[in-house]
Amino acid sequence: MATKTPATSTSEQSNGKKDNLLEKFFLDQLKDIYYAEQQMLKALNDMKAACTTEELEDAFEDHRKQTEKQVKRLDKVFQLLNEKPEGKKCEAMDGLIKEAKTIINETKEGTMTRDAALIIAAQKVEHYEIATYGGLVALALTLNKHRAASLLDKSLQEEEETDQLLTDIAESSINFQAEEEDEKSEKRTPASAVSASYN
Repeated sequence: MATKTPATSTSEQSNGKKDNLLEKFFLDQLKDIYYAEQQMLKALNDMKAACTTEELEDAFEDHRKQTEKQVKRLDKVFQLLNEKPEGKKCEAMDGLIKEAKTIINETKEGTMTRDAALIIAAQKVEHYEIATYGGLVALALTLNKHRAASLLDKSLQEEEETDQLLTDIAESSINFQAEEEDEKSEKRTPASAVSASYN
């Protein structure tokens, strides 16, 4: 009588397939944020150059240096996975950077309004990166890639700190000064302009 060999259960087969799919998705999202961070490095130079205040300029410069470190961390994560570091075009980041460029073009140079708008543009990017890094940390832990999770979590914390810093800068001074610009603009009446022309 022939003995039956234990058959691989359907659940075991599906679990193996799920792991493969999940790892593929994890790698895909790594490529997404790798591209996004590299594009942000370029954009931060333009955003820094467009700033009105030295405080925001310094914040963008610090974040640029921080982003360089984050790219190096991603290189290490790819290395841990035995994968070549490469980016995959990220439509979301391209759209956010395009919006930041539009803000620069549509706001007046040397105004606090431009700085207030730049902060919002930068925070939209931060929120995208926070969501991506948060998801990647969770996936890395699920896949038992604890070293990768630790590296990605460092970048997640930095993005959250940058987001909070930008909020603090906006709320402590820039937003109020931008509002004062509007008030001064409203006080300029045609009568005062005519009076000035006779002097």
